[in-house]
Amino acid sequence: MNYRRLVFWLAMEEWAVEHAPDTFFLWNVRPTVIFGRNQDMEAEVNVPYCREHGIEMYRRKSGGGCVYADEGNLMISYITKEPDVSKAFDEYLSRLADALRSMGLDAVRTEHNDILVGGRKVSGNACYATKTGCIVHGTLLYDVDFGEMERAITPSKEKLDSKGIKSVRQRVTNLKDCGLLFDFEVLKSKLIDYFCKDMQFLSNPDMDEVLKIEQTYLDENFIKYGRRN
Repeated sequence: MNYRRLVFWLAMEEWAVEHAPDTFFLWNVRPTVIFGRNQDMEAEVNVPYCREHGIEMYRRKSGGGCVYADEGNLMISYITKEPDVSKAFDEYLSRLADALRSMGLDAVRTEHNDILVGGRKVSGNACYATKTGCIVHGTLLYDVDFGEMERAITPSKEKLDSKGIKSVRQRVTNLKDCGLLFDFEVLKSKLIDYFCKDMQFLSNPDMDEVLKIEQTYLDENFIKYGRRN
């Protein structure tokens, strides 16, 4: 399979909420920073560092904070026809926490839409509504390079102070360090088995539509300022 950049998967979400039944899929990417709809790119991202080290930078259409993703970060997309954001979020977070608990982890939801294991964050999530349903997407930290994460994103001191921490690294952990007894591929298989009943494959015309949507995320004005030419 050819490598797909992060915004391809965001485009896939948009296509799915319009054309598919309730959908769940997993993906991961090369080092990438993805920031929220209303965030200031220059304030949240170490842009010079990312450019120098080939870390891609994109804006998403959901709210929430800035996220660093790499090959050790399992990305989750949950698409539902449920029109209410709160209900869609609640369903997804409950099921994800239950899935992790079924694997022997003490997973707990928070009011900030995170999942904690052992009191530290292993999953952050965001959601937004469309005319045809809701798109929920999130991260699941399995073996992320936290050093690179700290160099790539730059949360304000005020934001860290509000959470009572000195660094991003202090509040997150990887699942592989939480006593998970199986590897990345087995984790993916278990989540697919937990969430999915069957598989759907895209036709060539479907894929063409996804690629058209992907282009909207590559507009420079949208990436920098959240608006398009």
